[in-house]
Amino acid sequence: MEEKEVLLTQEGYDNLEKELEYLKTEKRSEISERIKVALGFGDLSENSEYDEAKNAQASNEIKIAELENKLRYAKIIDESEIDTKTVQVGNKVKVLDMEYDEEVEYTIVGSTEVDLSQNRISNESPIGAALVGAKKNQVVEAQTPGGVAKFKILAIKK
Repeated sequence: MEEKEVLLTQEGYDNLEKELEYLKTEKRSEISERIKVALGFGDLSENSEYDEAKNAQASNEIKIAELENKLRYAKIIDESEIDTKTVQVGNKVKVLDMEYDEEVEYTIVGSTEVDLSQNRISNESPIGAALVGAKKNQVVEAQTPGGVAKFKILAIKK
């Protein structure tokens, strides 16, 4: 099975490495301690603390495996290669939402760095995919869950 490359900024890559290190060290230690304490309660068949700690351990190990996989297939976006002629991952894009007649600025990022509260949208999302490859003053359409949305690209920045 071929894995898909994971597009990341250097900051995003560094954040994933920090999170992985935390999960492998501090979080594993915390969970291990919880398991030891729960074992001290005796009968495992009716020990909800033990069950919860084992579930937390399993969840942590799954998260570690996911992060290791993302880092293994990571492609760090070289900021020096980002231009402002067309929209690409790493760009900030100011658009006019033609339905609501309001300007919005999005940062196009890989799927692991999405943060809607910061207007960081994935290049794989409907709006992100519609914007990638477009030029300034171009109008693009995105098929969103709420219907077709039209955006006019006002500016493309690094």
